[in-house]
Amino acid sequence: MLTQEHHRSRIQSAVERISSAPVAVPNHITDSWMRCMRDYQLDPAIMIEPYIVEKAELQERQHRLSHVLSAAKAEMTNLFQQIAGSGYAIMLTDADGVLMNYFGDLGFTHAASKTGMMPGAVWSERYQGTNGMGTALLEKRPTMVQQYDHFLFRNTGLTCAAAPVFDTTGEVLAVLDASGETHLAPKHVLDLVNMSVHTIENRIFMKSFEGQRFMHFHSRPEFVGTVNAGILALDEDDRIVAATRHALLQLGVKSCELLHHPLEEFFNVSFDSLSRETSKLARPVAPIFDARFGRRFYAYGVATAKNCVMPCSGLPATGCDADEHGCRTPLERLRYGPEPTMSRNIDAASRVLERDVPILLYGETGTGKEMFAKALHQSSQRASQPFVAINCASIPESLIESELFGYKSGAFTGASKEGQRGKIFQANGGTLFLDEIGDMPFALQARLLRVLEEREVAPLGSEMPVRIDIRLISATHCDLLEKIERREFREDLYYRLQGLTLTMPPLRERGDRRELIGHLLRSEQTDCGELSMTPELMDALDQYRWPGNVRQLRNVLRTMVALRRADLLTLADLPPDILRARQAQPAPPQEAMQQECQLNPLKSAEREALLQVLKRARWNISTVARELGVGRNTLYRKLERLNIDLSDGKKPCGEADSR
Repeated sequence: MLTQEHHRSRIQSAVERISSAPVAVPNHITDSWMRCMRDYQLDPAIMIEPYIVEKAELQERQHRLSHVLSAAKAEMTNLFQQIAGSGYAIMLTDADGVLMNYFGDLGFTHAASKTGMMPGAVWSERYQGTNGMGTALLEKRPTMVQQYDHFLFRNTGLTCAAAPVFDTTGEVLAVLDASGETHLAPKHVLDLVNMSVHTIENRIFMKSFEGQRFMHFHSRPEFVGTVNAGILALDEDDRIVAATRHALLQLGVKSCELLHHPLEEFFNVSFDSLSRETSKLARPVAPIFDARFGRRFYAYGVATAKNCVMPCSGLPATGCDADEHGCRTPLERLRYGPEPTMSRNIDAASRVLERDVPILLYGETGTGKEMFAKALHQSSQRASQPFVAINCASIPESLIESELFGYKSGAFTGASKEGQRGKIFQANGGTLFLDEIGDMPFALQARLLRVLEEREVAPLGSEMPVRIDIRLISATHCDLLEKIERREFREDLYYRLQGLTLTMPPLRERGDRRELIGHLLRSEQTDCGELSMTPELMDALDQYRWPGNVRQLRNVLRTMVALRRADLLTLADLPPDILRARQAQPAPPQEAMQQECQLNPLKSAEREALLQVLKRARWNISTVARELGVGRNTLYRKLERLNIDLSDGKKPCGEADSR
């Protein structure tokens, strides 16, 4: 490990002899070091506290940037959830490098980071030397600053991945950054930050031109409703008033070449003709052509941003499931209604659809993890290739090695004469889904890690490895970090699986329960009649807690449909156990609040202590469970016993709403 003096010497040598630096240093880092030494006269070994602006100035800056803060909040939360547990903080600065907002992991213990993470801290190069946020501001592009790339020695324990947020004129509005301890850095973190920035820019764009008409387009139909699509804002005369970065990239033009020009100079459609076309074809997108070069694109138009656009993806509100152009992918069809967590999951998964990023799905049993994995596979370019699922908890430990890796003829007693191709090899070219990965025997985890790292698999009894090309999706209901602490799961395998982490919400917490119930009922539709249900039955199904989640709901609906007396389902069709649970409904909110206040003194003290931990962890269940040393399910039971409701960030009894 370098000392302060060695660090200072390395920087000075690199700056003085850039062409022959003692250690290979990226150009943008040496450029930044030169600014730090020549323009700012910074000493790499300086240990003074970070500069913090006054509270009044911070509030003024936050007010000026309120539209960006509003657009970024949900995406920062989403990004934080994706890399939670990696010792990271997600930060947003303004165009001067002043920290506006952050989400921090409790595991983020680096001293310099703690002192510099409070709102108002200035992360420009002038005050913090080479760092992700400050250097990205000057470079005006996504920037990675790792460990000893930092100019100031106090920051050398960090890895920073930052990307600037631009307005429609190309000016930098802010910088989004993920900073954490180097040895915990997840792979692809800069890609994740950059994709989050594009989502933020699209949100700002749609809000800034609210009331205008928008055209969403892409050269590939499956990307039209994603963050990668280009968006044009049009006035009533079909003149282009603004364009997103992706729109300029798709068309290969500069902003000045587009603005105030008629749409028909660039495409062979008008907004009205595009709207008529999509309406006539009953599908969200229609093929259009570049008026200059004849290239084919796919597009749709929306008249207003407020009423016609889904909040996260930009997809039009439409009942269309799919068409021959793939206008709604299987992944997009998992949007049943307004549901923030599922929308974020779908958006995040869509962004890494064609990237070699492993995905780890968390969620209770029955929340639809395998269904989500299948939809992701079917939405990708691997859709025509195999989707191979294996449940690591359901296969006997003595057989799981041969199931995963296969075996040659005569590899062991009882082996088939023909041998057997393992599940991993069967998934070659397609997607391998490892369900309940947390239950994989510890001894096999090292071999799986080796396969994932080397992309080669050798069947039992064979010394000849075979090259494989797989997309990996894993799932678990366990807290893997808790298992790592108990030495039941390898930490190196965990970080190899954790490219993108998504949590599938339990059915009781989903905001789209009614739409999902309707969708599942329609999926049980038969030719003999149109199924429907009474409002009372819908209310009963909506209010039930569904411990078995979506799997239980599907089975209940299937049973009701099979045993129905008529095509209109009523309360009389409810299975007895669901009916009994309905009759034993928990107290309504007012009574539940009274029950909170009537806890005995010991439970009241426990409840207050748990609320404090939840608030410190920003209501992140995984973080709280790790801090308390309990499993997530145990924590959920404790929350229920103490009448703590996660759905609305419940305040202590009697606390007034400050809004």
